[in-house]
Parts: sequence; C-alpha cells; structure tokens
Amino acid sequence: MQADKSTIDAEEIAKFEAMASEWWNPEGMFKPLHMLNPCRLDYILSQISAEFDRDFSKPEPLNGLRILDIGCGGGLLAEPMARLGGNVIGADAVERNVAVAKIHSEQSGLNIDYRHASAEDLAASSEKFDVILNMEVIEHVADPSAFLTACRQMLGPGGLHICSTINRNAKSFVMAILGAEYILRWLPKGTHNWNRLITPEELSRLLEQAGMTCVDQKGFVFNPLTWSWSISYRDLSVNHVSTSICK
Repeated sequence: MQADKSTIDAEEIAKFEAMASEWWNPEGMFKPLHMLNPCRLDYILSQISAEFDRDFSKPEPLNGLRILDIGCGGGLLAEPMARLGGNVIGADAVERNVAVAKIHSEQSGLNIDYRHASAEDLAASSEKFDVILNMEVIEHVADPSAFLTACRQMLGPGGLHICSTINRNAKSFVMAILGAEYILRWLPKGTHNWNRLITPEELSRLLEQAGMTCVDQKGFVFNPLTWSWSISYRDLSVNHVSTSICK
C-alpha cells in the first residue's frame, strides 16, 4: 500500500510557521510541550528499552538505532534522543521549524540530520528506520490514514512506531482547547481543531489499516495541583499515546 497523496495541510503549516521562533522558550507558545517532554521521553525510552533490549544505565544506549522524529518542530525530542546516542533524523513540513531546530542543535553540539520534508517525501526515497516518533502531529495532517501508511513504509523489520495525540470528547474540548488556548493561553487560539482530534479506538484502527499492530496504549495526564504530567495506564481521556510494530 503506497502513500500516494499529500498529507500536508497548508493552514496547519501556516499556524506553525507563525510560532516557529518560540520553540525553545519554555515560557512561550510551546510551554505545554516543554512541560510534557519529560513524560513523553519516559514513555518513549521505556518502549525502546522493551523492544530493543537497551540498558539506559549505560552511556549512549540508543547507539546503532536509526530514529525518525516526524513533525520534529524545533527539536524538543530529537535533541535528547541524539544525546542518548541515537542516529536521529528530524523532519518537518514547516521550513522555519527546521531552521530553528538546526541552529539550536548546532549550538548544543549535536549532530542531527534535520530535513524540510513530509512523511511521504521520506517514504518515496525508501528511507528505513528502527524507530519513528510521531508525537502530537497526526491531528494536524490532511490525511491521517495516508500519513500513517507513509510511516509504516519507513519502518524496518521489527521497527517501532510511537504516536501521541489528543482524544476527541467533551473533556478534551474543555482541557486541551478551552483550557490551553482560551483560559491559560498556552497556545494561540485555533491551534487545535476539535473535529480533527482522534480517539484511541480510531488511532488503533488507523494503525491496523496502515499495516501496524498496536501493542500498547497509555495516557498522559496533567495534574493541575502539582502542575506536572504523568503516564497513566487507565486515563486516556485527553492525551494518549500508542506504540505499534510492523505486522
């Protein structure tokens, strides 16, 4: 099955072009991702450890793994993965995001291969990866099914695909849209379109249709009392993450 149509949404690209300079400001427009990042990393590393038998008490435990961060933004995930020894490729459809990510990685002394490219661009060039990180991206693409199909085409044998997104229900509307965009103003109004959010059941079905098998699903839960995020085995009501492998 080939990804034969563009997954790029011009309106979504324009939104993130306007915010690109904010990526590395922990108090700026991407504050929610800075806060969520430790939780995301914990989950990602636990899944990689289980699948590839990596010992994270040793230096550069990701050495030898080719990792794609699709929709990498400014590099918030790509940089720690590179520090852990991974051969990291960061790709984003927003050109300004890539420029910001390149500058920051150079300033940090990291060797990361950043590219202004879509998932289907990379799939068409027969790129193969051990791990694909697809975090907070799928709700912004024009065709989630084609997007996941392109990701599946890039996974090597035994490859791991990790995808996080936002659920679509009344609670997510209140917390992720009204709360984050209108009340706390963490994000510009209109960053997320509630109608394009994806439930855990829908994501599992899309992954299956793309040729991947979902082997784990968990939630990322925000605690307003401690102002922190944690991984939940049960609560997938707002932010959720899935790990899948090739069939």
